[in-house]
Amino acid sequence: MSYPTWLTRATGRTPRLMVLAALVGIGAGLGAVVLIRALGWVGSGTQWVVDNVSIGEAAVLLILPVGIWISWRLGAWFAPEVAGHGVPQIIAAITVRGGQIRARVMALKTVATALTIGAGGSAGREGSIAQIGSSIGSWLARVARLGENDMIVLVAAGAGAGISATFNAPIAGMFFAMEVILRQFSLRHLHTIIVASVAGAVVAHTIIGEELTFNVTAYSLDDPRLLLLYGVLGVVVVPFAWLFLSSLDWFDLRGKTLPVWVRPLLFGLFVAALGLIRNEVLGTGQAFVNQVLRGEVSFAWYTLAFLAGLKALATAATLGGRGAGGIFMPSLFMGATAGSGFARLVAPAWGFSAVSPGAFGLVGMAAAFAAVARAPLTSILIVFEITGDYGLVLPLMVATAISTFLAGRVKPESAYSAPLVRMGIHPTHGAITDLLDTVVVGDTMHRNPVIVSPTDTLGHVQGVMQRNRTHGLPVVEDGRLIGVVTETDILRIGGPSDQVTAGDAMTPSPVTVSPQTPVSDALERMAALGVGRLPIVAEDDSNRLVGIFKREDVVRAYHRALGVSAQAESQSDRLRARTRAAAVAGYSDLQIPIGSVADGRQVSEVPWPEGCLLVTIHRGSEVLVPTGRTMIMAGDTITVFAAEDSKKRLVERLNRTPDTDQDDVEEARTS
Repeated sequence: MSYPTWLTRATGRTPRLMVLAALVGIGAGLGAVVLIRALGWVGSGTQWVVDNVSIGEAAVLLILPVGIWISWRLGAWFAPEVAGHGVPQIIAAITVRGGQIRARVMALKTVATALTIGAGGSAGREGSIAQIGSSIGSWLARVARLGENDMIVLVAAGAGAGISATFNAPIAGMFFAMEVILRQFSLRHLHTIIVASVAGAVVAHTIIGEELTFNVTAYSLDDPRLLLLYGVLGVVVVPFAWLFLSSLDWFDLRGKTLPVWVRPLLFGLFVAALGLIRNEVLGTGQAFVNQVLRGEVSFAWYTLAFLAGLKALATAATLGGRGAGGIFMPSLFMGATAGSGFARLVAPAWGFSAVSPGAFGLVGMAAAFAAVARAPLTSILIVFEITGDYGLVLPLMVATAISTFLAGRVKPESAYSAPLVRMGIHPTHGAITDLLDTVVVGDTMHRNPVIVSPTDTLGHVQGVMQRNRTHGLPVVEDGRLIGVVTETDILRIGGPSDQVTAGDAMTPSPVTVSPQTPVSDALERMAALGVGRLPIVAEDDSNRLVGIFKREDVVRAYHRALGVSAQAESQSDRLRARTRAAAVAGYSDLQIPIGSVADGRQVSEVPWPEGCLLVTIHRGSEVLVPTGRTMIMAGDTITVFAAEDSKKRLVERLNRTPDTDQDDVEEARTS
């Protein structure tokens, strides 16, 4: 298949990335439209069945489990990563596979989510649309043959565009991509993510309509004393967040003890039973949240609190049953009901000013999502944009800050990070700089690796491993990396044999890194996968093998990083020392010019002025403590301790050539 030349030819990185970001945003917007339409179609079909069968509402006991089961079955056959709420799968793809997401996820996630939510499953559509947008970004990056770093940015931009499209909230989508997906705020990524988020919002809401997700009246903080109640609200939502996070963990872990085909049916039946108790908890719950925010719900405070807890259980069971959907809208549902219920509870005792259940529901939405996702900035901005109401800035900030802080104490992992931890993946926060972040794989990799062909027998492969003292080899066909075969693969298939080939035993489509991947990222992928080596592929071609990164390379990378770190630290120490030194003498850094009298000479042969002490020599990432036999080379940076007049004489001598400085050289030798 051929693609437009401008997509695959590197004619200016930033403009091309901006164009690709716009395409990702358009794709995410269209994906949101298709998913929303599909949810409507399946939901209408479900309602028709309920209206036309003799058992009425009880039909959900059959429809909902079957819908989740079919959703799980499609994923199990073609793409298991479509199950769940999507965002952890995006982060895992970035962390482990450098942003590689299969293109089939676009269609399968759409169908699986429509079946899950349309049949009555409790989940939101946002995580699914984010995963659809990410898969579009990954696919376009592969088509354009972008490097790993640019692919990761497009994947994050696709996720942000998905959130932007489903909520008509481009600013919140941008912050979601950076705060949740990338886990760092980098200006070099900002323009790409903004373009995608804006494009996603424009496309989706040009087709669907200009209505906001929620239609509420404007609220404002008329009495500053209400900030005290909003602060208490930040505490109130934390138990609901804890219940939700604990339920997500429990249903996921409990589900693994059940037969795979029983899990979606059993958990789906449980969700349906909860729906018969209170049908508000089924589906996304968006319509009910709208009613709560507009003050159209007259339930008592304990009924609203019960609904918040019931929604947490229903959503956890839906996702634990391997249904597809997001946790964004369920979190907003819990926050809106808990906030409105809290307002109804305290209103009679609060005699200072009016307490609006709608306003507290609105602030509760942001506080609950912040507690569940640990994304306070996204939480605040999403409420701003989806409601169009900017009158509750201070209450939002107070409640969100408190809920985020307390939730982190009672439940360290968020809804997005907990599934990753269970997979053995521990993404580092973008603000934390690992020492191995400073070294890339290309600095330490093994070039020209030993390879085998898919037609080589396992007996031959075993011999190659023994001769090269390795436990795994890349499998290459026609110059393209197609898999990796290890000793474990050979043992799994029955041991060395002349009847079985490497192609039969290998692991296809292995996880790879590129020469520009930080060693810390490569090590993280190796730890998550439990492997000791990773194939290295070219930046512009994810199938062209250029080297192998092994576990022992980490040691060399660490020593290299230590050298760089030591040089930076010594420069800092020297700067402080120079600042404290007296004016008559001090430390100075001087670079040896090409052709200098010192170039190519030992330290003892250089005519050092009287009162000048050579301290260290910096060569690349190395820091040398000189002796008389140490050779000085052009480009070296030397640190000397000298009085000002001695330093001036040294600078003059270093800038001379050997031919013009024979007298000084002879003087140095005789002295």
